[in-house]
Amino acid sequence: MILEKIDSPKDLKKLSIEELKVLCQEIRELIVKVVSKTGGHLASSLGAVEVCTALHYCLDTPRDSLIFDVGHQSYAHKILTGRRDKFSTLRQYKGISGFPNCNESEFDVYISGHASTAISWAQGIAEAKKIKKNNSKTIALVGDGSLTGGMCFEALNSCGHSQTDMLIIVNHNEMSISPSVGALSNYLTKIISAPIYNRLKTELENFLEHFSIAKMLVQRARKFEETIKGLIVPGIFFEELGFRYFGPIDGHSLDALVSTIKNVVSLEGPKVLHILSRKGKGYSYSEKNPEDYHGISLFDVDTGESLNKSEESYSEVFAKKLTSLAKTDKKIVAITAAMPKGTGLCIFQKKYPKRFFDVGIAEAHAVGFASGLAKEGLKPVVAIYSTFLQRSFDQIIHDVALQNLGVVFVLDRAGIVGEDGPTHHGVFDVGYLRLIPNMVCMAPKDKEEFEDMLEFALGLNAPVSIRFPRGSAYSLAMRSPMQLAKSETIKQGKEVCLLALGSMVKVAVECSKFLNEQGINAGVVNARFIKPLDKEMLESLVSDYNLVVTIEESSRNCGFASAVMEFYEQASLLDKVNLVSQALPDNFIPAGSREVLLDIYKLDARSLADKVIKHLSASLVD
Repeated sequence: MILEKIDSPKDLKKLSIEELKVLCQEIRELIVKVVSKTGGHLASSLGAVEVCTALHYCLDTPRDSLIFDVGHQSYAHKILTGRRDKFSTLRQYKGISGFPNCNESEFDVYISGHASTAISWAQGIAEAKKIKKNNSKTIALVGDGSLTGGMCFEALNSCGHSQTDMLIIVNHNEMSISPSVGALSNYLTKIISAPIYNRLKTELENFLEHFSIAKMLVQRARKFEETIKGLIVPGIFFEELGFRYFGPIDGHSLDALVSTIKNVVSLEGPKVLHILSRKGKGYSYSEKNPEDYHGISLFDVDTGESLNKSEESYSEVFAKKLTSLAKTDKKIVAITAAMPKGTGLCIFQKKYPKRFFDVGIAEAHAVGFASGLAKEGLKPVVAIYSTFLQRSFDQIIHDVALQNLGVVFVLDRAGIVGEDGPTHHGVFDVGYLRLIPNMVCMAPKDKEEFEDMLEFALGLNAPVSIRFPRGSAYSLAMRSPMQLAKSETIKQGKEVCLLALGSMVKVAVECSKFLNEQGINAGVVNARFIKPLDKEMLESLVSDYNLVVTIEESSRNCGFASAVMEFYEQASLLDKVNLVSQALPDNFIPAGSREVLLDIYKLDARSLADKVIKHLSASLVD
């Protein structure tokens, strides 16, 4: 195998183009084999094998900076940059990250897991190189989905204005092009990217600039080139922003990629190379259904079938309930940011297509858009992963909360999400939402309470957030009516109260059973509300229990425990309550399965029971 001889990009340069083609097939086989056992972003990475190979073949990485937007396309890059032997640990605890990670390899410029960022990063790096008189190249590899993000457009505008020397490769995997147009485009790109063409073009323009009549001819020649290109390729947008545009070319043709990249990267100024690829390339099941294989769990390579049990997820519970409510309430509309399937809203979309909006990877716009819908009396429900809602922080404050508009934020994947790692864990939403005036923040204990909370939120006509975890939905077989700022007592106790939030209620119930075996009668309270808190309940805990333990699947900083402590301080009760908190530390949480990480951070029932026993024993000694 050729792949066994590739330990770094330097080894690539010894290969012929034909050998590179064989290598790409071997890389695909390895990606499919590993991802079938670890899960991961399969379709996107399969579609980017040739472009990653061609880039490392043509560039001098890591001296030349290759920056990935998001990193869904980076598996081939990882394999080619010295991580082939460790690739089997993909997305595992202490294994290879599923995204570029600069702590993992010098070939990874950034830790990247959110979209529309790479062009801004690349411009900063390129301009810094210019100041430092460093002549190495800067390249950003961007998926077409990232071009829907506002940050991406801001960066394009800035790069074109500054004429920053960098190359942006737009990997377009949702666009088809006819063979005739593709052939003509490839031919024109080959001509206008060739060194001799650009050298003669520059020398001729410089010569003609000395003659007044010739200036007009130069301008007309430029206009002619732009017009011809604008007729057959979608490059005029980039040209108007100040970029030189090349393409589109076949993103799976190593011959075209290598020759074009070598030519284009040597040109000065901002450049865009547009390539067309196919998601899931080389694996028939992912080619046919690329969305199903975007972020996939374990699967059978031979059949393409998932090996995970088909249990109802919280996302599905949400979508089904929202669709049911929308049947009788015509004001309900749903918004997502390029995640209709991930959030479950494809169910709503199918039933009510005119009341469903997918705004693309544009979370800030999603929230601003929702505010407009609410202003006109509709009931917008914005379904976005917790980690991605961070990107719209100002819009939540200014566009929604300040206006006190009835927008419901449904935060999927709140808490530890598992193998996608620090860029995707939803551990900060409790802190960044509870500090906003007018916000109501909730977390359900199980699927029935989630349904009740969604219906309750839509009736409040106020800014509301509901956070829920990734994974299978379950029932704790206890249901009580929803009231604003009212908690739910799951179990009465005497010595210790386990005050749990959302996903941790189930853990608290299990913990209370362990404690009962040790002769400790632990009460369990389902907080329900992060904001506003149940003040009456909190006051009663002071007199009813010797120890109060808050439990949350979120960052300790500015979290639920902080909110409880702030209340006790304001009520002059802080010195009368023995308060202990269990939460995630002030660190970025690494990749790993949810079960493994909950165990590591002592958010499992057994660890909580041990902590309670330890604190009770310490208080007896005191």
